[in-house]
Amino acid sequence: MRILHLTMILVLSSGIVCFAEKQGLLIDDFENQVSGGPSGTVDFGAGGGSSVEVTASSDTRHSGSQSIKVIYDAVPGGYIWVARGFELDVENADWLIKPQDIDWKKYNAISFYIYGSNSGAKIAFDIKDNGNELWRFMIDDNFKGWNKIICPFKEFFARSDWQPDSADKNSQLDFPLKSFQFEPRPVAKGTVYFDCVELE
Repeated sequence: MRILHLTMILVLSSGIVCFAEKQGLLIDDFENQVSGGPSGTVDFGAGGGSSVEVTASSDTRHSGSQSIKVIYDAVPGGYIWVARGFELDVENADWLIKPQDIDWKKYNAISFYIYGSNSGAKIAFDIKDNGNELWRFMIDDNFKGWNKIICPFKEFFARSDWQPDSADKNSQLDFPLKSFQFEPRPVAKGTVYFDCVELE
């Protein structure tokens, strides 16, 4: 009987370890205070006639105590950004873990949860690589409620519409990544929620 108990404990323990290995690495959960400005926690803004408002939401969240709520109006010729990470124009937008502390070879995708409203809007998810080059993954708001979006690194494409002056533009996704950002694309207007950004 003792041997049976020990065997069951070993099997259950190995199952827990395997399950843990399949878990993603949480890099951002939006649980801290959400604010803009130079000393803020989210780098966000808009131009060209578009507008955006970013707050925390405790009513609509996937997990934890809150998500990030984005109210937007994306017009033709305009642009929006809602960014978190490192080397941004705000002081306190850091992820839960520093990019240099991540073993990037272990991961082949980045994911996030989005609360959709089936609006038909297109939403860009950008990542900035180690050479300051921006890479893009597109999704459609064609569902209702929380949905996990997994973005394989191999499916990102280098942005051709705009790159920072500091971007090396070598068309190679260079790790470690520095930041990510969401951008509802024109023409669209509405509210969307994001939560739990992970490496997969």
